[in-house]
Amino acid sequence: MTLFTRPCRLTFTAAALVCVAAATTAAAPYAWRSGATIANARTLAQRIAPPPGFQRESVPPDSWAEWLRGLPLKPANVPVLLYTGVPKWRQDVHAGVIDIDVGKRDLQQCADAIMRLRGEWLFASGRKREIGFNYTDGKRRRFSSRRKLDYASFKKYMTLVFAYAGTYSLERELTKAQRNNIQIGDVFIKGGFPGHAVLVADMVANPTTGEKRFLLIQSFMPAQEMHVLKNPAAPGGSPWYPAAFTGGLVTPEWTFPEGALHRWP
Repeated sequence: MTLFTRPCRLTFTAAALVCVAAATTAAAPYAWRSGATIANARTLAQRIAPPPGFQRESVPPDSWAEWLRGLPLKPANVPVLLYTGVPKWRQDVHAGVIDIDVGKRDLQQCADAIMRLRGEWLFASGRKREIGFNYTDGKRRRFSSRRKLDYASFKKYMTLVFAYAGTYSLERELTKAQRNNIQIGDVFIKGGFPGHAVLVADMVANPTTGEKRFLLIQSFMPAQEMHVLKNPAAPGGSPWYPAAFTGGLVTPEWTFPEGALHRWP
């Protein structure tokens, strides 16, 4: 077992975000990276500041929400790369690139990226027997059915999930959520062939007005690096989306209809 530095536990004051790091001995929370690299990484919460007047909402320790906030980002201003290693044709839609592998095949697309992150969190949390996703045929495939439950086996399992699951199946295994109660970890999804899905990766609130805003992560077609989306309606390329929007959710490359918000059961 390797000693590593945990992603910061987030607390707030009126003046600033306070980040407290604690060392512990456990499985790495972002198993695709080395402990030393994690210690030097800039996380989503460190890189993307709340808008003026807003604060990050408190979340339970060791939760799905806290884990998403701790996702490591690549250096600022890097391009989003396709699975082939070449830049995506649009480089005007992202505010940051998640430092996670995309693979060498055209598999880890939109819903696949979301399932990858969910699976990674369950794996890192010691909840390997809860890892399971539905294929397009409706049958549940569980990671626990594999002979080995190590990380190499998990990656092979997820490759099969990418090949045989997608927005159609993921939409059907998630539950509908109310937009006035949006939470970190929720998914905007439109199942189909093609469909699309984006993940709510963070939320902030204005303590004076009560207004809330959220961040989105996506991959897309063809398979590409996961990235934090800009809000096309916000000035200056801000990535923060207002929670109190009306009509469909407009993102740079997809518009989700009313009723598209879903949650993990």
